[in-house]
Amino acid sequence: MQPRIFRQLFSPRMLVSFLMGFSCGVPLLLTASVLQAWMTREGVDLTVIGLYSLVGLPYTLKFLWAPIFDRFTLPLFGRRRGWLLPMQLLLITALIGLGLTDPAQTPWMVALAALMVTFFSASQDIVVDAYRREDLRDNELGLGSSLYVNGYRVGMLLAGSGGLILADHVSFDRVYLLMAASLLVGVVTTLLCKEPSLAKGQPRTFRDAVVLPFVDYFTRDRALLILLFILLYKIGDQMASTMTTPFYLHMGYTMTEIGAVAKLFGFWATISGGLIGGIILLQIGIIRSLWFFGILQAVSTLGFSVLALLGPTITGLTMVIAFENLSSGMGTAAYVGYMASLTNKKFTATQYALLSSFMGVPRVLASAPTGFMADMMGWPVFFLACTLIAVPGLLLLPLVARQYRQDAQ
Repeated sequence: MQPRIFRQLFSPRMLVSFLMGFSCGVPLLLTASVLQAWMTREGVDLTVIGLYSLVGLPYTLKFLWAPIFDRFTLPLFGRRRGWLLPMQLLLITALIGLGLTDPAQTPWMVALAALMVTFFSASQDIVVDAYRREDLRDNELGLGSSLYVNGYRVGMLLAGSGGLILADHVSFDRVYLLMAASLLVGVVTTLLCKEPSLAKGQPRTFRDAVVLPFVDYFTRDRALLILLFILLYKIGDQMASTMTTPFYLHMGYTMTEIGAVAKLFGFWATISGGLIGGIILLQIGIIRSLWFFGILQAVSTLGFSVLALLGPTITGLTMVIAFENLSSGMGTAAYVGYMASLTNKKFTATQYALLSSFMGVPRVLASAPTGFMADMMGWPVFFLACTLIAVPGLLLLPLVARQYRQDAQ
């Protein structure tokens, strides 16, 4: 590793990106799989448990209140840290409150507390994304984004796997108390990190904060084409990943094999892919990385078709998982770095919240028909189709690259 890359990788800014990612990743599963497990143990009806997925709406709608964080600056700590610290403290309080509820006796209180958790968690995400965009130089966005994503995944692992394991040994209220305590990592990071320099032309009125970010983005050349690219770049990868667990079970792998290889080994492969992708991004830049990683993503999806034809072997599963998760981690690093580069620093919070919300649309809508497709086509053809679905996103890259170079001038 070159000394320059080594210094950038271990710089304070990169450490802040990783730790803030961890702080953002912890709350996500505490209102999803961990809460579902708690409610199931308490005997809550499955229909009610299913409805609780609606508490995740703030993650999708966060662009609606993001302008507040661009327009107003609180008295202490600056424009970004001034908002980040109270959001983190309120999030910790909401998690403690959620742990003190009783799913069996007062499910409406559980829903209210969970909604507060997701609201403050989504608000933390907005400010952290804005902070990262303003704190990192343009050539550091790829590596910084990959470290943020890796920190996010570590936080999810702690809350998801760690929370469920803890629940076998202590009560769920203790689990939520411990997870709330883990968020002190983010609080300490906020107190110790430096405030990014204030962007010139910060919105002067709330109307400017709400309207101008959208006007600024949609008056750019090829604005809609770039949004289409954001929709399509990872759509094949996302569609394939939706059906991987049913595929493993259909192939005859045991739950232990799926847990050990697909989940645990796959997690570390994804982490490695994100880190390697961030380092490569420093060397070759965002656009060439989007080409390289996008092609790798598509080819790795094809690996599942090969596995379906060859039959179930642990060696084959390990090779396919390693390739797919490494390439997916690399692709995510370039993807998130590219989205950050699109934002205007005057409206970072609002524009990044809009783009990241838009990014989640194909994960929901495109994943819906995947079960039908797999049943109708069979596994080999289904994963081949997911590979081909990745092609339109790659075909848009020449136009995206041209616009990226124009914006950089």
